Order: sequence, then structure tokens, then C-alpha cells
Amino acid sequence: MVHAIIKERLIILGGSMINKQRKNYLNWDEYFMAIARLSSMRSKDPNTQVGACIVGHDNRILSIGYNGAPNGFDDKEFPWEREGSVMDTKYAYVCHGEMNAILNYRGSRKDLEGAKIYVDLFPCNECAKLIIQSGIKEVIYMTDKYKNTDEIKVSKKMLNECGVSIRQLEIDKTIDIILKND
Repeated sequence: MVHAIIKERLIILGGSMINKQRKNYLNWDEYFMAIARLSSMRSKDPNTQVGACIVGHDNRILSIGYNGAPNGFDDKEFPWEREGSVMDTKYAYVCHGEMNAILNYRGSRKDLEGAKIYVDLFPCNECAKLIIQSGIKEVIYMTDKYKNTDEIKVSKKMLNECGVSIRQLEIDKTIDIILKND
């Protein structure tokens, strides 16, 4: 069970109570990016953990995902190496967070049209194709550490050409989550 402690101040003016709203709550962008970051913590990749959170036009979460092995592929037998032959590295096998979030969605594909996706890391060209084909219209990301690679340049070109807006989220906030039973 997760416990959250919320302190409220009630001010009494002329016999009526006025609820003074908290000032340090998360805005929508911070909230959805935090969900993407939290999802990334499920990844067993020892080098790169990426989470994704797809959100509808009404700010409701449609799906989440993180990078990992395909369903049914034993994580303990998964090649997590970054260098070596194609057969011995993760790149030919791993499902990216964006892919998993899109494929994890169980509702009508129509609901993805016009949605936005929050991701830790700017999407690669393969994920950009999935984002475009699913109808997602905005990508909000935190980091773009591979921005000088051809794959990311192609990704940005495709997203721009297909009318998908991209926005880097500038956040400088620490959020502590404590999971502890009393």
C-alpha cells in the first residue's frame, strides 16, 4: 500500500472556511513524465531504462510501457550486451518502451488518435514509425542523448513530416516515492 501525506490549511474568514490549495503539487506534464520514469524502473536492461506513458486528449492515461524482452523470452537468458555480433547483443531483441506502451493498449485504436506520449529518451526511428502509425500527435521527452545519430535525425524528420509535434520537457524537480507498509 502506498501512503501519501497531504497537509491542508483551512482558513476561517467571516464564519466560512476557505481551503488553501497545496502549492507543490505536480502539473500534468510532471505527473505523466513521472509515471514514464517510474515505469522505466521495471526494465531489466543494465544500461538504459526507458519508460513511456500514453495520455489521451482528456489527460487520462491510456497505456504505459518500458523497454524489455519480448513476452515469453526469459529475461535471464536475454543478451543484454551492447557490443558484439547481432545475435549476442540486446538490439535485435529488445522491445522499446514506446513500442510496449502502444502494444499494451487494450482499447480502441481510435483513442490513440491525437494522444500524446511521454518518454524518458527521444524515440528512435523504429518507435517514431509506430507513434506515427498509431495516430499519436505529440511526443514529450526528457533527454535526447543520441541526437547526433542518424536514427534520431531520421526519427525527427519523420515526426515533423507527419505532423507529430515534439517537445522537450524541462524539469528540475526531485520527487520521492516511498513504498512502505506501516
